[in-house]
Amino acid sequence: MSERETKGARDLGISSDRQLRRSLGKFELLYLSLGGIIGSGWLFASLATATYAGASAILSWIIAGILVMFIGLVYAEIGAAIPKSGGITRYPHYTHGGLVGYLITWAYFLSAASVPAIEAAAAIEYIGSYYPQLITTGTFDGTTVTILTPLGIGLAGLLLILFFFLNYFGVNILGKVTHGAGWWKLLIPTITFLALLALDLHSANFSLGGGFLPSAEYVKGGSSGIYGFSAVLYAIPSTGVIFSYLGFRQAVEYGGEGKNPKKDIPFAVIGSLLIAIVLYTLLQVAFVGGIDWNKLYLNESGKLVPVTPGNWSALSTAVTASGVPISAGPFLVLSRLASVSGLAAAFFTALAVLLTIDAVVSPSGTGWIYTGTSTRTLYAFASNGYLPEIFLKIGKTKIPTYSLIAALIIGFIFLLPFPSWYALVGFISSATVLTYIMGGIGLTVLRKHAAELNRPFKLPAAPIIGAIATLAAGLIVYWSSFAVLFYVFTGVFLGLPLFFIFYADKMLGINKVVSIIVGVINLAINLGMGLLLFNETSGLSAANNLFFTIYIVVIAAMLIGDMIFLLKTVPSDVKKEINAGWWLIYFILAIYIVSYFGGFGLYTVIPFPYDTIVAAIVVLIGYFWAVRSGFRTQAIEDIIQATKEEAV
Repeated sequence: MSERETKGARDLGISSDRQLRRSLGKFELLYLSLGGIIGSGWLFASLATATYAGASAILSWIIAGILVMFIGLVYAEIGAAIPKSGGITRYPHYTHGGLVGYLITWAYFLSAASVPAIEAAAAIEYIGSYYPQLITTGTFDGTTVTILTPLGIGLAGLLLILFFFLNYFGVNILGKVTHGAGWWKLLIPTITFLALLALDLHSANFSLGGGFLPSAEYVKGGSSGIYGFSAVLYAIPSTGVIFSYLGFRQAVEYGGEGKNPKKDIPFAVIGSLLIAIVLYTLLQVAFVGGIDWNKLYLNESGKLVPVTPGNWSALSTAVTASGVPISAGPFLVLSRLASVSGLAAAFFTALAVLLTIDAVVSPSGTGWIYTGTSTRTLYAFASNGYLPEIFLKIGKTKIPTYSLIAALIIGFIFLLPFPSWYALVGFISSATVLTYIMGGIGLTVLRKHAAELNRPFKLPAAPIIGAIATLAAGLIVYWSSFAVLFYVFTGVFLGLPLFFIFYADKMLGINKVVSIIVGVINLAINLGMGLLLFNETSGLSAANNLFFTIYIVVIAAMLIGDMIFLLKTVPSDVKKEINAGWWLIYFILAIYIVSYFGGFGLYTVIPFPYDTIVAAIVVLIGYFWAVRSGFRTQAIEDIIQATKEEAV
């Protein structure tokens, strides 16, 4: 077997992994995960979730926390067994080879690289309640949202530069700063929910809007059939709930730089999620109970009209008597409107100051962590052979310098078209969770094909937990709605031209000219059909069954054609990793179709909850197919061999 024939399934980053500085301790990994979790999500997501689910938004946080815990458990085992920087994007390459690894890594990269921008925007949005020249309002997906002005975008850009330099100084300093900031990020949300629950609780709010599970006319998605319990599920990926929990992955992503990652990664992943579930659930309870409807208004043609109590959908555009939108700083506005006096009033005044400070600290903490995550994702890209090896180069501060520079540039790119927290959060959440379907699959495949791996943390009933984790991730992706999945899958398909133009010829031995032609064809089909579908469905808001059928047939032909082309042109020894990708093509197409015709789509043929049952079947078929497709790649052979050499 030649080197060229096996490159596609190799890990090219083993030697550079050894140059990384291993200086992160147990609690530094914990606070990296916790710092990734407690960011802009706690500042904004409670309001966004309430607009869709009312008081039952509390259930969204609990259900999502349980689902993500299953995903976290599988990564705790894998991360402890194979501690690698950028690990989550490297594991699919280890179990299914280059094609699946590339598509999953690309999807993960789209989400991780955009987080620093969203956190920087969140910080500026929150302080915009004090400095209105930093924010304005705009429309995204038919909804009025708070966005940054050019001045606000400029300040957010300065924060991105700050995130860059904090990472550049090295992981040792980053870990210590994150550990210190972590205490603050945990303390302020805790003080906030305790204050609102103890001093300004409006218990009647939990039954307004038609009850705990609100009626259609009171929530944002009601006109589209998303209300009651379906709204609880829709809110999980779409309003910042899942986005808020996703930071657990940081301990895995920084695992290659831990002092004792085999023991510390499970502690950090599980510990951060347990803390987050309790914290976010209580924050949602406090937000729902803290709303004083008598002090909120709608601006209708320049006239302030009182918000009807229980009209949860109105919260996204509601303002105070002075015209400050609650969406610019939900908990900050509640603290200012609290119906208290005396010492309690003084306390809430002080709390408002702390919240303003935290509006910079919490998102910034998550922003600099994710700048490092984006860096390690690019590093993992290069380790898998998907990018030039310059992105593997370790600088004098023991971090991948060129990957860090690229992460900064990409952060600026995402900041400019999406200068709003609310505009970007659904896309990030769904793109990230799409990659998490590989967690349970990877756990089971590695148990089957790499039994000799040292597993300091070993889950019982791995195939069952793996199936549950995959099901959890797949359903969260499905619940995000067809409109969001359109953007996610279009973004994933945009990675195919790069796969053919860069990876296919260098790593799979395909003729370069032919690879470029195939890549350009993929680009034209994806962009052309995507634009047509967007226009023919009135911006993804109205059904067009005929054109959707044409669209899905053309996209399916493109993907299947790519697979056949690869199988006809790659060396015989590489065909196994191409065949290992059929299940992913099935999953994307099947979940896409169910999404369009399900309760969260444009033309409901399968209403909720039956659509979720169908989606679950689709996901489980994909899980068993993917497990059957996995194999012992050369990358795993390299890792096992390197582990043996280090032990000698």
